[in-house]
Amino acid sequence: MCGRYTLFVEQTDLEERFDARFADSFAPRYNMAPGQRLPVITNDEPETIQRLEWGLVPSWADDDTGGIVNARAETVHEKPSFRAAYERRRCLVLADGFYEWAETSAGKQPYRVAFEDDRPFALAGLWERWEPEEPETAQTGLEAFGGGDSDASEADSDELDVLETFTILTTEPNDLVADLHHRMAVILDPEREQEWLTADDPRELLEPYPEDELRAYPVSTAVNSPANDEPSLVEPVQT
Repeated sequence: MCGRYTLFVEQTDLEERFDARFADSFAPRYNMAPGQRLPVITNDEPETIQRLEWGLVPSWADDDTGGIVNARAETVHEKPSFRAAYERRRCLVLADGFYEWAETSAGKQPYRVAFEDDRPFALAGLWERWEPEEPETAQTGLEAFGGGDSDASEADSDELDVLETFTILTTEPNDLVADLHHRMAVILDPEREQEWLTADDPRELLEPYPEDELRAYPVSTAVNSPANDEPSLVEPVQT
């Protein structure tokens, strides 16, 4: 599972690295969590870094609750919740590290996994667009002929917001992450990120990233709370 990650690289460096521009302002984040609107690059707007909500809601869902944080790479092409998104709505989830929790005798210990130089990378993601159904309105009397409350109708329309969400794909762990968890987020090879966005069936990209350039180190349990989001969270601690 990938349930938290970081992105604190400078905005200009991110834009240069991914050859895309932020649609709005960017601030460093040290504890990104599900339910938050976070930076991604979608296949339909590859030149823009936009914010989508973490926790995929299928387009056919009855409501916008219960967003799915992760999707298994091995079955993403066939599961009803992800099949359409895998075929048509892929994205790059921008990160420079992610957290995993290891079981220890003292309880769960968080670790941050990142490249040795903290350079940014893209996680394989899927995105979806969910639209609420318009409520049925009874039209009687003058309302049936346009005599209803137009202001109220406009207000109802404003409430029908489109929700755009994403999920992060996970796969079998490499040897480094295997000591922490039985799954790891899919880190894409930088040379093949565009292939993830555009290829017909890029399943071969969803492999564990080699551990040679990665490091994993213990961090403060303060990261357990998504309310904490500060630079000290990514500092190593003694265990």
